[in-house]
Amino acid sequence: MRNFVSIAKPFIKSPYLSLVLRLYIGSVFIYASMSKTHYPAEFAEALAAYQILPYWSVNFMAVFLPWLELIAGLFLIIGLRTKAAASVIGSLLILFTASLLIDLFRGLPITCGCFSSVGDKISWREILRDTFWLLLTAHIFSFDKIFQFRVERVLFKRR
Repeated sequence: MRNFVSIAKPFIKSPYLSLVLRLYIGSVFIYASMSKTHYPAEFAEALAAYQILPYWSVNFMAVFLPWLELIAGLFLIIGLRTKAAASVIGSLLILFTASLLIDLFRGLPITCGCFSSVGDKISWREILRDTFWLLLTAHIFSFDKIFQFRVERVLFKRR
């Protein structure tokens, strides 16, 4: 068992693994934002079905959340402020998981609204998926140190 840990530890802490996870999570969030940015009214209906947000904030969140997902996903992919982008995505995943849990316990027959406005009713599968993505995002936050685009390096040359 100790031999397995000594082999697995460098792989888990590898910045190349976090690069692959960065590309994966970033592309998932960009893909998730695509239908929501084009059809904010449908996404507003999905948000209203959760019955968590105040009525006056549904339209604002239907416009704001997809753009936040898109920008955070792009930042992860290009390596710009990856810790901040991972924090935003992790916070969104916690928010989404909590919302799914609340409505799953309420027994509301609603769809997730994650990637489109149509789909199956919410289930434990979405909660497990979001929790898994949260773990991957935590890995990105902890171990990402490769190919980070930094504005300071481009604008100011160090001597």
